[in-house]
Amino acid sequence: MKPILLLTTFLLFSATIKADEMPWYKRHLVGMEVGPTGAQFGYSDPTDIRYAAKFDGKEIVKQAAKARSEYLVLWVRDGDYAYYNSKLLRKAPGLGQRDPLAEAMAEAKGLQIPIIAYCVVQQAGHFLKDHPEFEMRGIDGKPLGRFCLRSGYLDAMKTMLSEQLSYGIDGFHIDMLDQGFGEPYGCWCETCQRQFKEQFGHPILKEVTWDEKWDRMLQFRYQSSDLFEKALADHVRQVNPEATVDFNYHGNPPFSFEVGQRPVQHANNGDFVTGETGVWGFSALTVGLNTEFYRAATPGKPVQVAMQRGVRMYHDQTTRPLADLRWELFTLLSHGAFVTMVDKTGFDGGLDPVAYERIGSAFEEARQKRQHFGHVPVQEVGIYFSHRTRDWWGRQAPAKYFQHFQGAHRAMVYHHIPFGVLLDENLTLESLRSYPVVLVPNAVILSPREVLLFHQYVDQGGKLIFTGQPGCFDELGRPAPTSSVEELVGAKLVGTLESLDQWVKWDERSPIPWSASTTVGLRTNWPFLLKGPAAIWKPTNANSSGYLMKAFRTVRQKEGKEGTEWPMSAESVVGPAILRNNLGQGTVITFAGSPDYATASEHAIVEARAILVDAVRFLNPSPRVRINAPANVETVVTDDREQHILRIHLLGYNSPPQTTPAINRPFVLPTPMEEPPTFRVVIDTQHPIRKASSIGSSTQLKQNGSHIEATVSDVHEVLILEYE
Repeated sequence: MKPILLLTTFLLFSATIKADEMPWYKRHLVGMEVGPTGAQFGYSDPTDIRYAAKFDGKEIVKQAAKARSEYLVLWVRDGDYAYYNSKLLRKAPGLGQRDPLAEAMAEAKGLQIPIIAYCVVQQAGHFLKDHPEFEMRGIDGKPLGRFCLRSGYLDAMKTMLSEQLSYGIDGFHIDMLDQGFGEPYGCWCETCQRQFKEQFGHPILKEVTWDEKWDRMLQFRYQSSDLFEKALADHVRQVNPEATVDFNYHGNPPFSFEVGQRPVQHANNGDFVTGETGVWGFSALTVGLNTEFYRAATPGKPVQVAMQRGVRMYHDQTTRPLADLRWELFTLLSHGAFVTMVDKTGFDGGLDPVAYERIGSAFEEARQKRQHFGHVPVQEVGIYFSHRTRDWWGRQAPAKYFQHFQGAHRAMVYHHIPFGVLLDENLTLESLRSYPVVLVPNAVILSPREVLLFHQYVDQGGKLIFTGQPGCFDELGRPAPTSSVEELVGAKLVGTLESLDQWVKWDERSPIPWSASTTVGLRTNWPFLLKGPAAIWKPTNANSSGYLMKAFRTVRQKEGKEGTEWPMSAESVVGPAILRNNLGQGTVITFAGSPDYATASEHAIVEARAILVDAVRFLNPSPRVRINAPANVETVVTDDREQHILRIHLLGYNSPPQTTPAINRPFVLPTPMEEPPTFRVVIDTQHPIRKASSIGSSTQLKQNGSHIEATVSDVHEVLILEYE
């Protein structure tokens, strides 16, 4: 059954169940996570009784309810302290005899607000210092400042969770399950050494080798996280089958193998997946991408996404403008998530009244718009993500792969092509067929299973786009003499280019393979930079178009005295720029270069993403919904099939220009949005539209059959298209 049909069946079934009989995470749309700031960064001395002195569970519940929060995730254990009466853990020094968890439970009972316990796994605090036997060890046997997930720490965590369950909580949000965010990539404690040898028959590696033995190291690392999560979830269900469990997820970009999580394997160990978003760590553009990634990893399950109220990141007590909060909140809701707003209290545990006023305003609006969220997405392009490429080609610099994935996403969002995400771990023919077009950004490692599924998809009429060096590396990330997708591409691999400064051009003898550009006019006889990995192909069955050109190399570069990071100009042709192969009932377009990488690079030009978008439109010229809007407006399309209603969510981003920072140049965070944008949108559909309307009173709307024009002055608007 297709994922969309599964989701529809789930929604129809859910509608027959009384709301109060459904689990809290299926009933509620918006909630808060509230916790103190200080101890997790070592800011609090055990003798400093000012810390968390005002962290009051009753007051937190009362203010969260006033802010229209439908559930509360309350911090009960961080890296240093417990915020309840624990027999195992030290309690925060400012609490004295008070028990914030008991206070919160008593207040929440009358308000019928579910209380979810926030519980940290990692952090080098007092408990790790008190229990060195649980600590990860390096190759040299020295402590690494983190808990080993295969140690006796698992039993200690079970004891903590049992203590918290005794309060009658509704569930857990378990955070910080990483095994580190950098080197060393493993644990060499006695337990890990023994278990590794028992499983694989040879001693644990003591160096990074990137070979068959290192593949076992990564398997062992992934298993450590997987077994730990499953053991905790099983324990909770044995103690209280009604209590929910979710784990903070680190399987998505920018996280990689070093954390110890695969995209699918570790997303499904809880009742639902919880991920994070925010400009501070993921960029403004990828708020929606993160949500779609989580949905792809857990098809059919609800998705929770956490955002923060501070202007910089979670652990500050600043408050964003309301417009900025609304933009992120409604982007997440439009993509189908339920949303948790993170509030970090002051050092003493006090609450910021302005933050709660703004959160309350945003939450009230979300609750009023509830009926417009959670419908079946209408998505035209599936963007493919290869975790094997992430691990074995990206290796210790995974961002070079992420740039392809994120650049492909940027091109779709800027040009309002609805997208979803496909993951290699749970790929099926049904999931491929749910998209008219599948875009595979530089998946250099493709297994025989993946290639077979791509063949079946194309044979049955699917439209496939490859970029970069598809299938040009083996399963261990080593260059291969041939590509595994040569039959799909319709060409033989001649080789790959070493540098990233590639150029492409077209002329009258070899024009671009579609009649007209849908975005910008691509001039002939004009080479333009397409920064990123590239492959040289010799066509067999495919038709070729344009020219891939290598860059000049200076004398110093040829002598190895100068790098190639800064692009040089185009020198000579090395192969075709685009290949088009008709196969079965479908079509494969292959870019010899990487328009996706170029779109996300520091040398991005409009033409790079234009040729990628044009390829999509060439393969799917008559989409169900076609949207024309400014690039700073993200669009999400959903279908309420019972009511015959298409919803077009319009999300306007309007960040003022920013100055260059004194440090971390040239890295710049966008200035928080203060004012809603005003923009015009034009929509054409393949359906006859009976009636078009907007939920916003200020939106100006014109309808001429299936052609709709709207002028919007807001962060979030929903156009309602009633179709026949």
